[in-house]
Formats: sequence, C-alpha cells, structure tokens
Amino acid sequence: MQGKERRPTLKDVAELSGVSVISASRVMRGAPNISAQLREKVESAARSIGYQRNPIARSLRGESTELVTVIVPSMSNHVFPNIVDGIDDALKHSPLRLVLGMTKYESRSEEIILRDMLSWNPAGVILSGLEHSESTREMLEQFAGPIVEVMDVDGDAIDMAVGTSMVQAGELIAQHLVARNYKRIAYVGAWGERPKRSLKRRLAFEAELTRLGSPLVSSLILDEASSLQAGASGLQHLLAENPEIDAIFFANDDLAMGALFHCQSHGIAVPGDIAIAGFNGLDISQSISPQLTTIATPRYEIGHLAGELLRQRIAGDTSSAAGLHRLEQTLIEGGTT
Repeated sequence: MQGKERRPTLKDVAELSGVSVISASRVMRGAPNISAQLREKVESAARSIGYQRNPIARSLRGESTELVTVIVPSMSNHVFPNIVDGIDDALKHSPLRLVLGMTKYESRSEEIILRDMLSWNPAGVILSGLEHSESTREMLEQFAGPIVEVMDVDGDAIDMAVGTSMVQAGELIAQHLVARNYKRIAYVGAWGERPKRSLKRRLAFEAELTRLGSPLVSSLILDEASSLQAGASGLQHLLAENPEIDAIFFANDDLAMGALFHCQSHGIAVPGDIAIAGFNGLDISQSISPQLTTIATPRYEIGHLAGELLRQRIAGDTSSAAGLHRLEQTLIEGGTT
C-alpha cells in the first residue's frame, strides 16, 4: 500500500522562495515590517505547493496562534451579533481569525471557556464587561497578549476597554421620563441581573429619579433570560401589584417590546395608560408602531474599534492606548413615552 503524500512544510516554502525559514515564518504569521516583495514571494510559493499553517500544532509548541478569543454572553438577539460583526470586519484584512464562546451571563462558564481557549495560545482576547470572577481576572492578568473588554466603560480596564457609559444611560432615561411628567415610574430587568452593566444602569436610573424628586415606585428583576414573553410577564406582574404605575424602564429592547405588544393586544394605551422605554436601540424597535423610546448604542462600532485596537497591538503598534475608550450613545425619543 502506497504511503500518504507528505504535507508541504514551512521549510519547503522557504526553499522554493529562496529565503530563510525564519523569514518565511515571519511572512506566514503576518509579522510587521515585511516588504511587499518578500511577502508576495513567500505567499506565492506557499500557494503553489499548497502549504497551510497548523495553528493547533503551533499552540502545542507554545507559540502564539492567529486566533482571537471572543467571549460574549449570548447571540440570541442583535446586541452581541453586531459586536462580533464589527470585530470580524476589523480583522478581515489580517491573518487573525476569531473563535467564539458564549457564557449565558454565568461567571463560571466564562472561566471555563477562557481557560480552554487560552490553551490554544490565542493572539488576543476580547470579552464583555469589566467585572469578572477572581479566577478569570487572574488568567487575564497572566495572559501576555492584548485584552479588550467591550460594552462598558464605568470601571477599570484590565488592558483596554471599549463601550458606552451605563451610568449615563440610566440617567438619560430618568431625565426623559421626568421631563415628560411621569411620576410613578418602575423598572424591569432579567437574567437575575447577572449582567453588571444592567445593574449599573438601574442604580443610576434610581439615583437620578431620586435626585429629580420622583423616586422609583417598584422594580422587578426576572431570573429568566430576556425575551418578548419575559417583558410581557414583567409588565403584568408590576401592574397587578402597582396599578398606579405610569411608566416603566426595561433593561433592554426585547423586554420593552414584549411589554408593548402585550399592551397592544390587551387594550392598554401606550403611552396614554403607561409609558415604556428600553435600552440598546435595536433596529426592529424603530420599525414598529409606535417606535420605542430607547438608548441607541453603537454596537458595531464598539466591536470594530475593539478589533482594530487588538489588531494594531498584535502587529506591534504600541500606540493602541490602554485604558477606556468611550463611545457616545443616543437617546431616541419614540412614541412609547
């Protein structure tokens, strides 16, 4: 029986292109400061013999791979898919490729996923939020590559962070509702408020309402995941216990739209009987009638900037500043308030 054909090696690429193995390696891993002529010579040789790099074998040798670890809570709505799209587009013209993990807002899951992915020796790590378990933080602090935390800038970054202010978002909604003369205001959250970002928004919302002389009447934090049905059930629960409520701020647009649809199907006028506001500014929230009052967050831009900062740092550009990179968010005054 004839043996299998030998796979082309990096040494074969180097010999065919007439360069050293070290030079061929630098080209194939996308190292900076390589002339266009050398890059084309090596890449052409690699293509001609069908050479493909093996990132897993490289990780076993202890070398950094071209994988970028991206860890997010969920892909069930348009929030994190927008961020991942931005990251992917920022890495598109580089050798870097993202590998995705999802935590469902469970800190233990984040630990396990990060530990597994670090065993592959990724070039960089992107994950959501500024709050992590002690074990996760220890792993990140020992990681030699660049780290970008996305979504939140109300706190301290391990390395770099890109996002919007949760505190500002809570304050903007409180100011808007009070300016519209709503006086009996409530709040609904989900996921057991495990996302610290939603907790920050709620606390800022409550504090600003108190400062403006309209303290929060009631709040409800659902254990279940955010969904249209959760928003509808949250609304029903609050109105059953507090029929005097005239406005509700929901932790996100999914919940808020679920509440709106429930009102429309049960003859509850919005905003005549009750006002509804959300957070995130999902496209669909602006395609319904009435349009939802919400905070529009630049999710794609957050992901794209995170990817750009990571790519630049990996390429050796030390000008990618550590610390917080805050992007602006916008209050959309829709017809629900």
